[in-house]
Amino acid sequence: MSQNIQRDVRRILDEAAQGRRLTLDEARLLQQEAPLHDLGHAAHCVRLRKHPEAVVTYVVDRNINYSNVCVCACRFCAYFRAPGHAEGFVLSFKEIGQKITETIALGGTQILMQGGHHPDLPLSWYEDMLRHIKANFPIHVHAFSPPEIAHFAKISGLTTAQVIQRLKASGLDSIPGGGAEILVDKVRRKVSPNKCPAGQWLGIMEEAHALGLRTTATMMFGHEETLEERLEHLFAVRASQDRSLQKEGGGYTAFIPWTFQPDNTNIIARPLTSPEYLRMLALSRLVLDNVDNLQVSWVTMGPKIAQLALYFGGNDFGSTMIEENVVRAAGVSFRLSQGEIDTLVRAAGFEPRQRRMDYTLVPADTRTAKA
Repeated sequence: MSQNIQRDVRRILDEAAQGRRLTLDEARLLQQEAPLHDLGHAAHCVRLRKHPEAVVTYVVDRNINYSNVCVCACRFCAYFRAPGHAEGFVLSFKEIGQKITETIALGGTQILMQGGHHPDLPLSWYEDMLRHIKANFPIHVHAFSPPEIAHFAKISGLTTAQVIQRLKASGLDSIPGGGAEILVDKVRRKVSPNKCPAGQWLGIMEEAHALGLRTTATMMFGHEETLEERLEHLFAVRASQDRSLQKEGGGYTAFIPWTFQPDNTNIIARPLTSPEYLRMLALSRLVLDNVDNLQVSWVTMGPKIAQLALYFGGNDFGSTMIEENVVRAAGVSFRLSQGEIDTLVRAAGFEPRQRRMDYTLVPADTRTAKA
């Protein structure tokens, strides 16, 4: 690296740490040339500016996959089953209720519900499911990623905004950022050709924000995208958040980047290293100046790297994931209880605090059993 480039990198990192917004060219330079630890330090400075308290948050929830039947056939997914497959399932409302009862008993405050694009379930089934949950359980329902919303619109003949309105009226509380993969259509056509395009993913999220629903944004990286396309994804999320914050309503509460897990999938890829993950995490923190929270991914990287990631821009430990099936199907199986997360966060030098989806804290004296 030449001295001029070194000076430019140092200047950009210093200015980003102080809160100046990065341009695409500057982000590209940092991506290619910034030393890992310098990049991490700048990201940690941004984290401390946004969250000066020495607190790391997490949510106690359960991932409930209501069905694994899906017509998308995404090449990265090892979990789905085609319609008619002997291993396909749709959970009954009773089975869903049992899972929620267990979650609440373990101190859970929300459920994350996602499923495949089932060709035969009408929109009314999802509305009935939400009404059943809300009538019987005091739980936050974080459900239905943008591709699912687009699928519901297609099978119902409604607009995506109408679908969101109906789901919200039935009890939907917020929307997860699943199905983003890489928000570049060239990549999506290769890895998930039957899912909604990038513009529709972003548009659905902005419709949800306008209707008062908060959402998260994710990025699955390390499959068939380029480094430049990762940057396109980050800048697309930043621009989307800008648009939502200019209006009444919600916005993205957090960004969650995680690495692709290739086992049992139809994509041949080299698993990313821990430094590659930390580099992307830190760059995400520097680019996404308008998204308050950045989650680390112990589910794909393991607990030790997740601890280190708290010094590369991360301020949230994600979820206890009382149940998780999709990443497990790809051959990765890290499990952490609430007590183990508390221990890991304290060992990293922070105070662990349980939160809700909107990042309000759960009072410590109301916490029950540790999952």
